[in-house]
Amino acid sequence: MMELKPLNLVPSTKPPPGLNLFPTLNPPEKTLTFHKFLVLLLTFIAYAAFHASRKPPSIVKSVLGPEVKDLNGTGWAPFEGPSGPHRLGELDLAFLLAYSIGMYFAGHIGDNIDLRVFLTVGMLGSGVLVIVFGLGYFLDVHWLGFFLIVQILCGLFQSIGWPCVVAVMGNWFGKAKRGLIMGVWNSNTSVGNIIGSLVASSVLGFGWGWSFLLPGIFILVVAVLVYMFLVVKPDHIGLELDSKEIEMNVEGVALVGPDTGEAKEEEGVVGPETEEGAGAIGFLQAWRLPGVAPFAFCLFFSKLVAYTFLYWLPFYLRHTVVAGVQLSHKSAGILSTIFDIGGVVGGVLAGVTSDIIEARGVISIIFLLLSIPALLFYRLYGSVSMFTNISLMLISGALVNGPYSLITTAVSADLGTQSLIKGNSRALATVSAIIDGTGSVGAALGPLLAGYISTRGWNSVFVMLILSIFIASLFLIPIVKNEIKEKLNEGKWLWISVIKR
Repeated sequence: MMELKPLNLVPSTKPPPGLNLFPTLNPPEKTLTFHKFLVLLLTFIAYAAFHASRKPPSIVKSVLGPEVKDLNGTGWAPFEGPSGPHRLGELDLAFLLAYSIGMYFAGHIGDNIDLRVFLTVGMLGSGVLVIVFGLGYFLDVHWLGFFLIVQILCGLFQSIGWPCVVAVMGNWFGKAKRGLIMGVWNSNTSVGNIIGSLVASSVLGFGWGWSFLLPGIFILVVAVLVYMFLVVKPDHIGLELDSKEIEMNVEGVALVGPDTGEAKEEEGVVGPETEEGAGAIGFLQAWRLPGVAPFAFCLFFSKLVAYTFLYWLPFYLRHTVVAGVQLSHKSAGILSTIFDIGGVVGGVLAGVTSDIIEARGVISIIFLLLSIPALLFYRLYGSVSMFTNISLMLISGALVNGPYSLITTAVSADLGTQSLIKGNSRALATVSAIIDGTGSVGAALGPLLAGYISTRGWNSVFVMLILSIFIASLFLIPIVKNEIKEKLNEGKWLWISVIKR
C-alpha cells in the first residue's frame, strides 16, 4: 500500500486581512489572552456552523419520507412509499461516506497549507451545496441522483472543517487543562445541532427547502469572518505562548511552541526545527502511533451511535407516540435538541473529569458502559410521558456524546502531540483526521442501517445501537489497562517518596 507523502507546500505566515483592516486588533494593543479567546470563539462558531448546516436532512426526513402509518401516502419523490426510509438512509450514506474519505485527505493537506484559507474553502463549498440541496424544493426536483451528487460533494467540503479547527486549537492551547478546554469548546457540535434544528424546524412549515437555505447562508457568513480574522498560530502576529503552555509530555519531551520551533528534554535538547523543516508525518506512520488505532476504532462505533441519533432522532420522535400524543414535524425537530443539550453537558463533564484523573480512556469507557442502560430505558419508558422522554433523552445524550466529544478533541490533540513525534506539531491535523475519519465511516454506516432496520421496528435499531456501544468499549480495554497500571505505579512511587521523607 502506497503511503501518502508530505506535500511540498509551506503554510502562509501572514496575518489575516482583518487584522490589517483593523490595526488595533494587533499586538501590543491586544494581548495573547485576547487572541486566544478570539481563536476559541471563531473556531467554535465555525464548526457550529458546519454542524448547523448538516442538521436540515434529519429535520426534513419526516416530510420527505412517508407519513406516519401511511407508507403509501404522502412524501417527496423519490423518498415516498415503503422504500422511502431506505432512500433516506442512502442519502445519509452518500454524505457521510464522502465525509469520511475526505477526512483522511483533508487532514494530510491541512498539515501542509494555510489552515485559514483551507477552512474557508470548506465552509464556502458547504454553504453553497446546502443551498443547492434546498433549491431542489423550489425547482421541484425529484431525481435521486441530484440529491446524492449534492450530498457527496457537500460531504467532501464538510470534511475540511474538523482537522483544521482542531489543528488551530492545538497551536494556541497547551496540554494543561486540555480536557476542560476541549470539552467546553467541543460543545460547538451540539450547539450547531441545536441551532440547525431550531432554524430548520421553525421554517419547515413554509416548505422544506427553506430548512436548507437559512443554515447555508449562515455558514457562508461565518466563512467570511474566519477568512478575515482567524490567526492560525501565535507567531503569525508576533506573539509567543506562555512558558506554562509548553507542557512536558509523558516521556520528558515538551510540545513544540509555535514561537520557538524547538523542544527540550529533561536531560538535553532536541534539535531545533524551523517552520519549513517540521514536515508533516506520513499517513501510515500516524496510524502506528500508540493509542491512535484503538481510539480510532472506538470512535467508529461511538460515532455510529451519535450520528444515528443526529440523523434519525426527529424521524423517530415523529413516528413515536409520546404520552398518547403524535408529535408534529416541528415539535419533533425541536424536541430532538434535548439530546444535543445533553451532549453539551456530557462533553464538558467528560473533559473535566478526564483532566482531574488524567485518564481519558477510563472516563470514555465509563460513559460508554453507562449509556447502555440509558438507551435501554429510553426505548422502554421514553413514551410514558413527556417528562420521562426529555429526562432520559438528556441523560442518553450526555453519555453517548461524552466519549465521542473527548476522543475527537482532547484525545486527538494528546495523540497528535505525543513525545514519539519528537515535537512535530504539524502531525496534529493528520492524527485528528485519522481518528475522526475512521469514526466518520461508522457515522456513515449507522444512519444507513437505521434506515433499513427501522422498517422492521425501532426495537431492532436500539439493539444495533447498544451492541455498537458495547463493541466500542472493548477497543478501550488495552488503553484502560495501561492507564490504570500507570496510576498504580504513580501511587507506588508517591508512597516511596513519602517514606523517604
